[in-house]
Amino acid sequence: MLKEFKDFISRGNVMDLAVGVIMGAAFTSIVQSLVSNLINPLIGMFLGKVNLSNLALTVGDATFKYGTFLESIINFLIIAFVVFLLVKVMNKIIHNRQEEEEPEDNKEEEMVMYLKKISDSLDEKNQNK
Repeated sequence: MLKEFKDFISRGNVMDLAVGVIMGAAFTSIVQSLVSNLINPLIGMFLGKVNLSNLALTVGDATFKYGTFLESIINFLIIAFVVFLLVKVMNKIIHNRQEEEEPEDNKEEEMVMYLKKISDSLDEKNQNK
């Protein structure tokens, strides 16, 4: 069982996933800083110097901090948009690579076809003699 675990951990996919999670966490902290330090003050300027994180609704003893929730929504939208852009760029790169590879395959097929024609014509000449 220990050997299986070692094999599982040493696979490249697990390491790629770990790097992705770490980079995602770092990116999330950057986006949170962007939202709380730049975007929210900008929104606050237009809403009359309101700090979104301080927006709250109190009903009885319960306090609903909907401003913090709005910040989380803004964080999510920014992260989702950046991930969308990354996926779009990666899809375009992959698509371009596939298009570049296709002509090479066609050239190989054409070469095989020409060699087959040459071989067939040589066979015909040898049979006619």
